[in-house]
Amino acid sequence: MGHARGRHRREPQVDGRTILNRNVVDDHPFDTPLSGGLRFVAENIAWVAGPWAVASVSVWLVVPAVVIVIGVPSVFSTPGDKKLIVVPTPGPLRLLIELALYGVAVGAMWIRWPGGIAVAASAVVAAAVITGIPRMRWLLSGAPVDSTQDPPGS
Repeated sequence: MGHARGRHRREPQVDGRTILNRNVVDDHPFDTPLSGGLRFVAENIAWVAGPWAVASVSVWLVVPAVVIVIGVPSVFSTPGDKKLIVVPTPGPLRLLIELALYGVAVGAMWIRWPGGIAVAASAVVAAAVITGIPRMRWLLSGAPVDSTQDPPGS
């Protein structure tokens, strides 16, 4: 345990139990380095594959696609889930945004890239979903923050 800005920092807890295996960057009790890392890779797949897939329809759609797949998840965040909140968003809506990104990642890969790469990308997205189930449940429940601890990322 250390100090953050001159005050004692409490360890994250769920149901009164200290969470030892936590994401040290965010202090998020429902996110692990593995689930966060897989989510990051899946989002990057969507960022690349989504605009690439719409380019086959029209190159004019690439810029709006980039703005949507990168901008929407960056702007709309759930308090207690991210360090920087631009537009506070309810947990279920944030989950819907992330599931849409996963859909873009998988769908766009199957549209534009070879089968082997699409299979690998689909496996990454599936792993992100499976490892992210605790966080998804938390988001779906409205993302309550335990009032006995500092908010994640503070």
